[in-house]
Amino acid sequence: MSATIIDGKAISQQIKDELKEKCAQLATKGINVTLAVILVGEDPASQVYVRNKKRACEYIGYKSLSYELPASTTQKELLELIDKLNSNDEVDGILVQMPLPSHIDEKAVINAIRPDKDVDGFHPMNVGALVVGDKGFVSCTPAGVIQLIKRGLPDYDISGKECVIVGRSNIVGKPMSLLMLRENATVTVAHSKTKDLEKVCKRADIIIAAVGRAGVITKDHVKEGAVVIDVGINRNDEGKLCGDVRFDEVSQIALAITPVPGGVGPMTIAMLMNNCYEAALMHNTGV
Repeated sequence: MSATIIDGKAISQQIKDELKEKCAQLATKGINVTLAVILVGEDPASQVYVRNKKRACEYIGYKSLSYELPASTTQKELLELIDKLNSNDEVDGILVQMPLPSHIDEKAVINAIRPDKDVDGFHPMNVGALVVGDKGFVSCTPAGVIQLIKRGLPDYDISGKECVIVGRSNIVGKPMSLLMLRENATVTVAHSKTKDLEKVCKRADIIIAAVGRAGVITKDHVKEGAVVIDVGINRNDEGKLCGDVRFDEVSQIALAITPVPGGVGPMTIAMLMNNCYEAALMHNTGV
């Protein structure tokens, strides 16, 4: 058995093309979608992410405002900029690229962004909305995982499936568990203190690996016919990008698997773009 490889690049392109069409329709009503992106410091990975986000905005037809600040920027200066963007009616979404320099409190920055402009879905009000099933922005990577499964495996029904999420971060693991519950999966969240991870994973119909450790999920963790979604982005000993899942061996027994790179990564930006569209719609039409 050889797994279906779910192509995140192709699915994210599909989503961006749909948004491009919707954006053109909004433009006929005089509505423009605007995303403000703030980058503090010179982190090379962050610079790549910001460049990719700007490129996506350009492709779809969004306006992007870019604020590239030195690493010496104070927390007060950053919060003042966010405050200015919060009160600017032309700005639909505000994104502060993480990680921030160590002298800046990330939590204070996330909390400062107006919830209706928090297109990353990190604000406690948006997280709370997800918990109780209200409308709000969902963090982009977990939302992307749901789209990967639904679009990559259109005949696959998540409802009633046993799902094991490996990792409990605020950005992926926790919101992922809530989204899978929303899809009526039976959810287990495993983490560093889980006893006998192999046994826990082995019963899963769906494994979502989001732990940030190269190759931690092997074929011994996966039952035949499971769907395996790899959220991890790591570098192996040769410096090559790899995920949390040993792709070569797991792809021999899984029903479907996402590659790294080219799986979950492109979906994160596609769902960010989707959140920006939803924000513009809400700000201009109240929907």
